[in-house]
Amino acid sequence: MTFLKAGCWITALYSGVLLLTGIANADDEPFRPEPGKFPPLKSAHAYRGELIFVDHANRRGSIRVAGTGKFYRNDPQPFAMLPYGVIRYHGAPAELRDIPLGTVMHVRAFLPPDPKLSTVPVLPVNNKDKDVGHYRGTGTAPAENHVLLLEDEPSHCLRENKVWKLQEVEVDGNVGKIIASRESRDGGEAKEPAEELTFDAATRIWRGRERIHVADLIAEEVWPKAGKKQLAGQPVLLGITWKPAAGDGLSGSFTQFHISDIWLNDEAIQQAAAFQRETHKSFIRSRWMPAWIDAVEYGKFGRATVTATLFGGMDPSLYSDFRKGLGAQMNGAENTLKHAAGHYGPGHLASNGTILDVTRLSGDVSVGSSGIQIRFETDLIIEGIRTGRVVRVRPESWPKMQIPREEYLFNNSPEDRFPTPDIFPKY
Repeated sequence: MTFLKAGCWITALYSGVLLLTGIANADDEPFRPEPGKFPPLKSAHAYRGELIFVDHANRRGSIRVAGTGKFYRNDPQPFAMLPYGVIRYHGAPAELRDIPLGTVMHVRAFLPPDPKLSTVPVLPVNNKDKDVGHYRGTGTAPAENHVLLLEDEPSHCLRENKVWKLQEVEVDGNVGKIIASRESRDGGEAKEPAEELTFDAATRIWRGRERIHVADLIAEEVWPKAGKKQLAGQPVLLGITWKPAAGDGLSGSFTQFHISDIWLNDEAIQQAAAFQRETHKSFIRSRWMPAWIDAVEYGKFGRATVTATLFGGMDPSLYSDFRKGLGAQMNGAENTLKHAAGHYGPGHLASNGTILDVTRLSGDVSVGSSGIQIRFETDLIIEGIRTGRVVRVRPESWPKMQIPREEYLFNNSPEDRFPTPDIFPKY
């Protein structure tokens, strides 16, 4: 099966995420999200770059952003995931910890909702328009560093119904170059300009359920032993990274991207997505589903009924675990999604109760929202469950597990988001 017959499984894979499609802000005016509202994807600033650093516990990191100048000269730029920000890797839900450093990611981001609470530097709103010099050009340091959608190349193509069409390969040993263009799967719109991408013996090639090498394609005479061959627009999905290349420092080789993976058909990317999806499902069940509080109806003696919207971008099977009448726990969380857990983990301080209702909101669902609301009743509500606050929720069918020290707040202090050197033992 080729990529030209992929419509059905893409719809299934992206159920709950299809509304991520949209055009980046045409005017590219800086946009600051409002508290308590999911921002529109069309208002996001779009850019891409190489993932350089990850602070997974705080859902932040750094990206070397591609701009108008020489890519290798660009300084890494910090970013933070919005609490409802969606991460996708290999066409499936992911966490920052899942993505290898060096992966080129597509970003849709905004100005910080509240600069005082930003976990990364706050920059002038027009920073992306500044020419930072030293061959860097413009666009490399956007103030829009609070991310709504972070996705690798195959996830980006699957969401936008695009593929890479290979035009030409040039082989020299087990290394070489490929000329390809990213374009619509059905060819119904203008293709993007062709790019020259490098590959080497470490490039992974996925065909069905097998992983093969560049040398295998050469042995099968699919690619030449040496020289060039026309590939007639063969549709594939690519994983893209960046590697230093030989050159004089001013040549295009210092801007050129590198191919880490080639998925030759649908079965190959489905396999990758299935493994990533299971990784993420296991992670969320151990850390609980993130949500925010829409309303709290207080009763007597600590009783309360809470209405919360579950965050989006998860596997549909996780949402199906939230059912009317099921027991659950709800715990306060910080905007980085860290639990408020004290000494004993999230289950110790969480409010216990029952899910009264599960409803799906009508109309379009914004990116970041699942479109699913739950009503949760508890007889002992905790301080962290207030309107507008972020929480995490565990249906009783999920295991009750302890989490690593770096993933929860000690004594519920926001200053505890970023541990000091005191966390290390004294020798």
